[in-house]
Amino acid sequence: MHNVDIELVEMTLDVMKYAINRITNQSPELGSPRKEEELKERVGETITPLGIGGEKAFRLFRDVLIKATVPIDHPRHLAFVPAAPTRAAVMFDLVTSASSIHGAYWMEGAGGIFCENEAMRWLVKLTGMPEGAFGVFTSGGTAANLSAMVTAREYFRKKKENQNKKGCIITSAGAHSSIKAMAKVIDADVLLVETDDLMTAEALEEKISSLDKNTAERVFAVVATGGTTNAGIVDDLDGIANICKDHNLWFHVDAAYGGGALAADSVRHLFNGIEKADSITIDPHKWLFSPYDCGAIIYKEPELARTAHSQEGSYLDIIKDPGAQGFNPANYQIQLTRRLRGLPLWYSIATHGTDKYKWAVERGIALAVLAGELISASPDLELIRPPSLSCVLFRRKGWTPDDYTNWTYKNHREGLALVTPSKWKTKEGFETVARFCFINPDTTEEDIQVILDTMK
Repeated sequence: MHNVDIELVEMTLDVMKYAINRITNQSPELGSPRKEEELKERVGETITPLGIGGEKAFRLFRDVLIKATVPIDHPRHLAFVPAAPTRAAVMFDLVTSASSIHGAYWMEGAGGIFCENEAMRWLVKLTGMPEGAFGVFTSGGTAANLSAMVTAREYFRKKKENQNKKGCIITSAGAHSSIKAMAKVIDADVLLVETDDLMTAEALEEKISSLDKNTAERVFAVVATGGTTNAGIVDDLDGIANICKDHNLWFHVDAAYGGGALAADSVRHLFNGIEKADSITIDPHKWLFSPYDCGAIIYKEPELARTAHSQEGSYLDIIKDPGAQGFNPANYQIQLTRRLRGLPLWYSIATHGTDKYKWAVERGIALAVLAGELISASPDLELIRPPSLSCVLFRRKGWTPDDYTNWTYKNHREGLALVTPSKWKTKEGFETVARFCFINPDTTEEDIQVILDTMK
C-alpha cells in the first residue's frame, strides 16, 4: 500500500488532472442527491478483500458519486451558509494533506503552526480585542463554541461554591443550533431570551432579573450572536458586554457566519462591543473563503483556555520539555489530534492580501442589497426585513409552505440553483419564507434575477 510504483504515479496524475479541472471550473455542475439504493446499483461493491484498484475507484467517484453532491461554491448555491474557497486556498489544502503535518504541538508542526498563527493574528486584529488575545483553528463553529464554553465553565468552577453546580447559559432564540447541542455535551442548561430580532441589553437584563436565586447563581455565560445564520442579525454586542461585566458573566460571541464581515468597513459598526468579549467564534470556511473544515476560537485570556484544555499523559511529557517549547494548539481547544486547518487560509491571505478579502466580503453584502432592491421592485415578492450582512429573507405573496418546498426541489432538479426555504417568527406564529445567503463573489445580478423569475 505504501510503495511508490507506476500505478501510484498514474493515480496521482489522474487526481491532479481532476483537481486542476475542478479548481479552474468557475461554474461546476449543480449536482443533486441520489437514493442510496441507486448509488449502490451504479457503483457496486467498493470495499472488497482484494480492492478494486485506484483507477476504478477514482472513476466511480468522478463519474458517479461526485454528481450526487452539491458544490458549495456554485454561484447559484444560496442556501444555508454556502462557501466559496479561493483557488489558492483549495490548492493549499492539497499541500496541507500532502505535507502530513500533525498540528497539535510545536514539536511536530512548528513551521505549519507558525503559518496558522500569522493568519490568527489577522483575525484577532479584526476583532479589536486587547493585547494578549489569541486563538486556534478548529473543525468549525460547533467545536469552537464548545471549546469556549468548556473554558468558561471551568473558570466558573474555580470558585469552590460553584464546583458542584450544573451551569446555565443564556442566549437568544435566534442563536445557532450548535449552542443547544454544545450545552448538551457539557450538561448545561440553556435559557433563551425570546426576541423577534436582535437580542438587546435590555432584554438580557430583563431575563437575568426574572431568574430565581438558585438559577441565577448557576448562570456562567452569555452567548451573543454576531450575525444569525437565518437572517444575518447582529445582537447588541456592546450593551450585552456591559451587562455581562455587571453580572460577572463570561461573554461569548458566536460570529461563526458573520465574523467575516469584520473585514468590511460598511458594516463594521454593527459589531461594536465585540472587542469586549471573553471569547469569539469565527468560521473562515464560511465567509473568509477557506475550504471546509476551518473554524476559529479566539480568547481574551488564552491562559484560561490552556488551563481548561491541556491534556496529561506520560507520552506527552516531552512536549513540556524546554527543548520542545512553542505554541501548542491542542492546549486551547477540545481536540488533541488536529490537521493544520488554518494553513489554506494563511496561504490565501498571503497570496491575495487583506484588501482583496475586504473587497470579496463587501461584494457579498452588496449582492444582498441588490437582491433586496430586485425583490422590492417585484409585484409578486416582498421583503420580510431589510437585508442584513449577506442574508435576505423574503416571501412570495400567496405561497404556502408546500409551494416553497416544491420550488426548491424543482430548481435543484433542473440544475438551476439551490435555494431553500426557512422560517420567520411573526405574531401569528412561524411563517415559511425564502432565503438567500450570499458568499460567493462570482454570483451575478443575472443569477439573482433568474432565480427570482422562477417564483412568478
